[in-house]
Amino acid sequence: MSLRVVVADDQALVRVGFRGIIDATPGFTVVGEASNGKEAVEVARRSRPDVILMDVRMPLMDGIEATRQITSAPETCHIRALILTTFDLDEYVYAALRAGASGFLLKDTLPADLLSAIRVLAAGDALLAPSITRKLIGEFARLPATTAQTRGTDGSGGPDGAGTLSGLTEREVEVLALVARGMSNAEIADHLTISPATAKTHVGHLLAKLGARDRVQLVILGYQSGLVKV
Repeated sequence: MSLRVVVADDQALVRVGFRGIIDATPGFTVVGEASNGKEAVEVARRSRPDVILMDVRMPLMDGIEATRQITSAPETCHIRALILTTFDLDEYVYAALRAGASGFLLKDTLPADLLSAIRVLAAGDALLAPSITRKLIGEFARLPATTAQTRGTDGSGGPDGAGTLSGLTEREVEVLALVARGMSNAEIADHLTISPATAKTHVGHLLAKLGARDRVQLVILGYQSGLVKV
């Protein structure tokens, strides 16, 4: 089955470009477009995509609030939000993390990287382009919550932070620290001398125990709890 994608951006040329790349690739199909955040929420509810490409700055409702509404609603909480960003929009990315975004993509990304990012998110993972994600998370961790929760975001959609690690085993805490440093399951397995399947199992237990949506939220929690220092 094809991966279903919605493209939300207020620039028509950007939407056309992304749609052209996605629809031209076997295994992918664009099931909707939106030119503002309000439309993005409506299209997501109607078409139920696997992944939504979400611009941040859009009229009527910005991409952060649209992401929050999509990821928090029971009928659309399965949808993975891939935020389209540039480094000069870091302040908005912090809020997007709290709103439930699962990944980040630079707008000038290569077509192959765009398709790879969609596959990664649709598969339930989240950490794309580790060098970018590490920078964003590292900067996010330095900000007080009131600074990060900008543009009307209330901080929902993520783990609560310090004090939530008490139910983890020693090994799970160790794995969480490695996830927070941006390691993949394969890298964790190699670092701990365990099988990739065992590493994946540990990550799955962390997601369940901490009530985290995906690896991005595990990374945030690793920093917020003080387990990992920037």
